[in-house]
Amino acid sequence: MGFESIQYDVADRIATITFDRPDQLNALSPAMIEELRRAYAEAEADDNVWILVITGNGRAFCAGADVGEISGDGRVVYEEPYLTTYPQWEAPQEGTPPFRTMTKPILAAINGLCCGAGLDLVTTGDIVIASERAEFFDPHVSIGLVSGREAVRLARALPTNIAMRMALMGRHERMSAQRAYDLGLVSEVVEHDRLLERAHEIAGIVNRNAPLAVRGTRLAIRKGRDLPLHEAEIMAEAYRERVVRTDDAQEGPQAFMEKRTPKWQCS
Repeated sequence: MGFESIQYDVADRIATITFDRPDQLNALSPAMIEELRRAYAEAEADDNVWILVITGNGRAFCAGADVGEISGDGRVVYEEPYLTTYPQWEAPQEGTPPFRTMTKPILAAINGLCCGAGLDLVTTGDIVIASERAEFFDPHVSIGLVSGREAVRLARALPTNIAMRMALMGRHERMSAQRAYDLGLVSEVVEHDRLLERAHEIAGIVNRNAPLAVRGTRLAIRKGRDLPLHEAEIMAEAYRERVVRTDDAQEGPQAFMEKRTPKWQCS
């Protein structure tokens, strides 16, 4: 599978997806969006991948949609005729992984400037860490556009007044990595030169656990957020019931009793 605007590598059951348009601050073009969709689908379908790490090359993580690819009425230009495909009727996801439908966890490693649609990787990522050089802001209103899903997602991840301030001040308000950590938008701030190393360390720790249990837990939390508490509890228990029938659910307790490292089969 060849890519031009991203890099895709698999090692140690980790798929690393790297935005690779550094001269454009990794802004999302239609071609890049299509490549990302292919990469996400490849990682989800690959039995040798248990977790995804997403980061960027250069001084930016992702500067949002490529302004040069936006039409005069504010729409991102796609290759398909307008409104001929179902995704065009949905809220545009652009570079966001299909976090609602995929099972494997996503770790976002924010290496630098992160704004606009780049924020979607922060608000939908399962684990998010940031370089000390990372900065976050939402420029939409500064270029005459409504901040849509980006601001709505931010308001679920941050206190409403903080998300509102970012959205309404546009490019004139930037949040540092430390401030993002203090507010819980990211879970760890890392020395810049160690960011990818640390991302792989965390991914490796996640992969030491039973992969199906990890996926069931992720789905329970992710899907449960959209439900009332009691219904979310029932759904989470349904995922537990499914996983308890797997070989790995038997292997875990057996390995614990025998004081050895479990041998997960993902089955």
